[in-house]
Amino acid sequence: MEKSKVYYTDFHTRKLGEGLPTKLQLLAKEAGIANLDLDGKFVAIKMHFGELGNIAYLRPNYARAIVDVVKELGGKPFLTDCNTMYPGSRKNALEHLECAWQNGFTPLTVGCPILIGDGLKGTDDIEVPVVGGEYCQTAKIGRAIMDADVFISLTHFKGHESTGFGGTIKNIGMGCGSRAGKKEQHCSGTPHVDEKLCRGCKQCFDETIHKMHINETNCVGCGRCLGACNFDAISFNNYNANELLNKRMAEYTKAVVDGRPNFHISLIVDVSPNCDCHAENDLPILPNIGMLASFDSLALDQACVDLCMKAKPMPGSQLDKHLHDPNFCDHHDHFTNSTPESEWKSCLEHAQKIGLGNREYELIEMK
Repeated sequence: MEKSKVYYTDFHTRKLGEGLPTKLQLLAKEAGIANLDLDGKFVAIKMHFGELGNIAYLRPNYARAIVDVVKELGGKPFLTDCNTMYPGSRKNALEHLECAWQNGFTPLTVGCPILIGDGLKGTDDIEVPVVGGEYCQTAKIGRAIMDADVFISLTHFKGHESTGFGGTIKNIGMGCGSRAGKKEQHCSGTPHVDEKLCRGCKQCFDETIHKMHINETNCVGCGRCLGACNFDAISFNNYNANELLNKRMAEYTKAVVDGRPNFHISLIVDVSPNCDCHAENDLPILPNIGMLASFDSLALDQACVDLCMKAKPMPGSQLDKHLHDPNFCDHHDHFTNSTPESEWKSCLEHAQKIGLGNREYELIEMK
């Protein structure tokens, strides 16, 4: 198989008046975004708007840069993400949009509409076939994302408490899943009701749930009860092992990108130890490394991993503290050393196995 092309540039701005958003636009064009037929097409740009309290997410300026390129090429872009499975500031579309606005993402700042892909309560999804899927025959993806003609991912590459790192595959696979889709990737159990939080409002009755009781015989694990509850009283048991989570995530990514034009961008910046879903962030575990783009989501993640492994840990970070602990076992892997209970290799291995992309790549540097 021919190596995939991954384009890279660092965060240095060498020309007077050329900011990083402009450099990102040049990178996207160098990587071939103009080869996509965007004229008159709806273009979903998938990104993470950040949890309230976390300031490590990508700045809106980067989103605006890509939006402007898409519009320049005749496309009709919108920024999108799907609701979360857990309580927080992004568990329904109203709170999700409010969170995005507070974090600086508005139609005025980014130059396009912002749509929550799976609707008001995270239940507006569509089942998409997973060609070659071993764990998921279909994937429950936010409808607005699948309605788009072209798909672009804009990813903040960082550490992650379960999957080792959060890259392009996680941004797409987990991020595009509806609440039911996220549940399917994360866990295999049935929901339970927290008696202290349940107010007996009966909003979940149509979903076979009664006050403080789950009818497990009728439960199909769709996750819709989470969207029905406005008081965060419902949650799921039995979170999957990281390896199974990684494999399902790769299969969900394949469902999103199969059969339509797609393009991917990843920024290794503010490499926080945990996901942007946290309501906080910590010191970066690695320095700012650069911006990358490719038509191959798997090659892009592999290139980001390789660049991160060559970097030196940031002094005082979680990673650095672990390495200076005399009782710590060095795994010679920055992501595992940062969060030893995490696991990331199975994601890339399975992604290649199911034909998502190619781990062999040519890194092309743009000065």
